[in-house]
Amino acid sequence: MAFQTEYEFELPRGYVDDSGNLHKRGVMRLATAADEILPMKDPRVQQNQSYLTIILLARVITRLGEVKHVDTKTVEKLFTADLAYLQNLYRQINDLESPKLHTTCPKCDHEYEVEVDFLSVTEGLS
Repeated sequence: MAFQTEYEFELPRGYVDDSGNLHKRGVMRLATAADEILPMKDPRVQQNQSYLTIILLARVITRLGEVKHVDTKTVEKLFTADLAYLQNLYRQINDLESPKLHTTCPKCDHEYEVEVDFLSVTEGLS
């Protein structure tokens, strides 16, 4: 199984371009560290932290229907339902999934999986 770096999506409403064409299907790639760090220097983000979402999505959406280039102006024109959908997709594909360990209860021999949250474990260590 190959490592997946791009994810297809279909917008609930769709992006309407300046010619009135509707674009619903697209592709989002995994974000890089630069995608999250570089926009912090953008004056639009410094003036309004909410604009970070617009820049992030413009960087990671690689295709949206027949739109030649997805940029911040494109993302700004999305319907709010589509923006919320893309924000949720961004979180889903970029969040770290906790590893699972297969274990057995020492008292009853019941086998089960347990998630290991390394970030929470390190909070108590110092």
